[in-house]
Amino acid sequence: MSKGKKWGLISLGVLVVVIVVGLLGASLYFYNMTVASGKKEFVAVDTTLKKSDPLYAQKKWYRDVSKQRWTEQAAGANLKLVADYIPAAKKTTKTVVLVHGFGSNKEAMGGYAALFHQLGYNTLIPDTRGQGQSQGKVISYGHYESKDYLKWVDQVIAKQGKQSQVVLFGVSMGGATTMMTSGLKTPSQLKAYIEDCGYTDAESEITYQAKQMYNLPYWPLVPLTSAVAKVKAGFYFKDANALAAVKKNHKPMLFIHGGADTFVPTRMVYQVYRADNGPKQLVVVPGAKHAAALSHNPTLYEQKVKAFLAKYIH
Repeated sequence: MSKGKKWGLISLGVLVVVIVVGLLGASLYFYNMTVASGKKEFVAVDTTLKKSDPLYAQKKWYRDVSKQRWTEQAAGANLKLVADYIPAAKKTTKTVVLVHGFGSNKEAMGGYAALFHQLGYNTLIPDTRGQGQSQGKVISYGHYESKDYLKWVDQVIAKQGKQSQVVLFGVSMGGATTMMTSGLKTPSQLKAYIEDCGYTDAESEITYQAKQMYNLPYWPLVPLTSAVAKVKAGFYFKDANALAAVKKNHKPMLFIHGGADTFVPTRMVYQVYRADNGPKQLVVVPGAKHAAALSHNPTLYEQKVKAFLAKYIH
């Protein structure tokens, strides 16, 4: 072999190593951005009370109201989960379990907690595993979390009796988690679901965000990061699949989405709505951005939620 060919092969080998190391480094970085728990710079979660907020009164009520503290152990993991519980003003069998979004916490759910309190519901607001005050180092986009929320529902039934009527309500990743829970074997006391701006599946959402935020194509970063997630966290992105879950659902579900959502694109709600196999209703709020349908049009939001629940919860 000539010296030139030899150096050419060495250079090619070095280039391959550099590319592989670079891709591995990029996928580990992307894993930390997408799966590892911790503050997410690209998700703005501001729980500061502002008088300019259309939901100021509701959020102030939630901040100040007396709360009970509930705890639960995560499904299949030795992690302590925590929640706030607010009993209804009048004793009732009706309870809603609220599921917050990615990079968020229970404190961000004040507007929704107030809405359901006004509708006469007991309200349970957990911190999802790996977020808020709950333990955990991984965010699995609803794959593990859906099983945790089923445990919260079971705890409500255990404490309040077999006559309980439970609603699961989620926003953003919480909406996707709600849909994923609907595909599991659920107790008869879990009567209905409301999902607000949830995605079809984690792989589609992460692919969309990679393009939106970094102008990166699906290949090779998303599959590589998914493989890292499987090794480090035990799941592939495709495992967190709301679209597949709602095909197994036979209970009532209200689908809500903002018409101007560019974070979880509005088109996704039509996909999950069409796939769902239970009694269903779709509300797209014109002009509302991601996770902002309630603040954008509180009157419409409350009217639609109230009418939907009146059909199934008595």
